[in-house]
Order: sequence, then C-alpha cells, then structure tokens
Amino acid sequence: MDLSSNGFIISYCINGFFLYFNSQRGLPESSPLITISCLAKRGSVCYNKPARELWQRLLIFEFTCKYTGISAILDKSESAWIQCRNKFSYRGVLMSFISYLINGISLGSVYAIIALGYTMVYGIAKMLNFAHGDVIMVGGFTIFFAVSMQGLPAFVGVLLAVILCTLLGITIEYIAYRPLRQAASSLAVLITAIGVSYFLQNIALLIFGANTKAFTSVVTIPAVKLANDQIIISGETIVTIISCIVIMIGLSLFINKTKAGQAMLAVSEDKGAAQLMGINVNGTISLTFAIGSALAAIAGMLLCSAYPSLTPYTGSMPGIKAFVAAVFGGIGSIPGALIGGIVLGIIEILGKAYISSQMADAIVFMVLIVVLLVKPTGILGRKIQEKV
Repeated sequence: MDLSSNGFIISYCINGFFLYFNSQRGLPESSPLITISCLAKRGSVCYNKPARELWQRLLIFEFTCKYTGISAILDKSESAWIQCRNKFSYRGVLMSFISYLINGISLGSVYAIIALGYTMVYGIAKMLNFAHGDVIMVGGFTIFFAVSMQGLPAFVGVLLAVILCTLLGITIEYIAYRPLRQAASSLAVLITAIGVSYFLQNIALLIFGANTKAFTSVVTIPAVKLANDQIIISGETIVTIISCIVIMIGLSLFINKTKAGQAMLAVSEDKGAAQLMGINVNGTISLTFAIGSALAAIAGMLLCSAYPSLTPYTGSMPGIKAFVAAVFGGIGSIPGALIGGIVLGIIEILGKAYISSQMADAIVFMVLIVVLLVKPTGILGRKIQEKV
C-alpha cells in the first residue's frame, strides 16, 4: 500500500488515532504531535517500513495537518519524534516502571502508617478498631478547617489535627471499647466499631456537607527530577516516604527503649500478669489508642496532600486497605505493617498502570483472600495459643 497516494485515508486514520491515543494515554486534545508519533510507530509495524520514514511521509500531507488542526508541525517534527522515541523505547518503559514503583512505595507508606494503628491496638488490646479509618478523615478536615478556612499556617493545622485525633482516640477507647473489653464478645466490639465509624462520618457530613472539598497541600518541598526529567518525584512523595521511615524507627525505639513501650509489650503478652506487676493496663491501652490516632492524623495529612480532595468518606477505603496491609504483614507486628503497606501500595499502583484502574481495588482484596488462605497469620505474624 502506497501511503503517499492515499491522503484521504491517512487524514481519516490520523483523526481516529488522534482521538484514540489521546483518550488511552490521558493526553489533552492539543497533543497531536505525540499522536502522530504513535501512529508512525504503529504504522512501521503494519507496513513494514521504518517509523522514521512513515513519520516524514505523514508530514507531507498539508491538508491532513489542517484537517486535524495541527499548526507549524514541520518545525516541531524532530522534537516530537524524540519525545515519541523516548516514551516507547526500552529506557522509556523502564523509567515509567520506576515512576510507578516510587508512587507505589509512597502510597504504601501511607498504608503502613495507618496499618500501625490497627496492629498496635490489636497487638496490645486484642481489638480491631474499624473506626480507625475515619480518624484519618477527622485529621484531614481539621487541617482543612485550620488552613483553608481560618488561614492558619500549615504546621499549626497539622499540630491541631494531631492533638484532636489523639484526644479522639482516647475518647473512643474510654467510651466505646473499655466497657466491652472484659465480658463482651468480639462481635459486640465489631458492631461498636462500625457504629463509631458511622457516627464520625455523619458528624463530618453535618458540619462540612457532602460536597468534595479541595484540600490544599501542606507540603512545600519542590519536586525532584531525575533521568532527564523522565522521573519526577513530587514533594508529597518525598515527605511521605521520609515520614514513614522516621515514624517506624521512632516507634520501634519507643517500644523497645522506654518504660511505656515495655509496658505495652507486657500488656500484649498477658494483661493479668502485667497488672499484678503494677502496670496500669487501662492507661497503657489508652496510650496505644492515642499513638495510633496521632499517626492516623499524620496519614490523613499525607494522603490528602497527595490526593487533594476531602469528603466525609475519605478515610473509609484507605482504612480498609491499611487493614488488609496489616493482615498481609501479620497483624500485631510493626515490621509486618511496614512490609504489608509497601507491598500493597506497589501492587495497587502497578495494577492500575498495567492491568486496569477499575480492577485495582479488587486486586488488593484478592491479595487479602490469598493471604488468609495460604498464611492466615500474615508474613511476620505468629500463632496465638488460646488459653483455657
């Protein structure tokens, strides 16, 4: 087939590929150069001709350029060709994969910070706090109210969110969970947690309404560009990963090097024996809820900065996914929460990029099912012997 004698066909094909590639690649409609590059790349396979030759021959058709709204294309052909080559070369594919990997680690770091709240509360109090995800939402709305509505500095908003969520965690433990700790069944605790979750969501709905709020990022660090701008690491990604590392190290030191941390370990092993040794069990469990809720506030700040929207249901899905991460790593294990969160974040981002964005959540929960079938205790979890 001689392309040079079929201008109308080429015009039709370019227009169709223009719409197709832009919709598939998420490009704006003002990106015809990249589209023509893609067409030339595909055409080289169809017609067994060098893509460079097809690129040049496509440019001959001036009426085609007018038909698709392309202006001054001859002056930009070389740069567009280089852009196409970089994007679809092995190096371009590798750079894209590395970018997805970094984004996955960033998202996984948020999941890991949230999962710490689940794993600490379960490890010490043997309870699953399913209202934990909504504490994230409370932290996000606190920062939104302080920074966007009241005009306070970002660090003040974050500090207020941490303080409020800490007090909220202590209050939830005292009112909702402490009365159920001794005699109630696990089903009663689960129903109570769901009730607390709906209560927090509806309070936020009553105060702020159902409309999505635009969250102003509190991160001011500039993005870092690597590999000739093919890898761009946002400031939010940098802060999220560093925050996760600092929190994990700090929490490990706190638990292993302080009296309060040792008390937590003792209560997690045997509440009765710990109480006989003079440890305040109720105070230790309240401290655990306080730490977990403070971490939820930080996670809310990081999550809303990376994905700048806020609703009363913002924390629900991240909270559930963080629970999956805690189970994956071994609920009750702090290193397990880190591993589970990072792995889950990478799986989710790669699933969106290479499989389907609509299937990403299904893939995450499929991981939970597989883990529960293969190793119910998680990667670093341990079996708990029931005492008779």
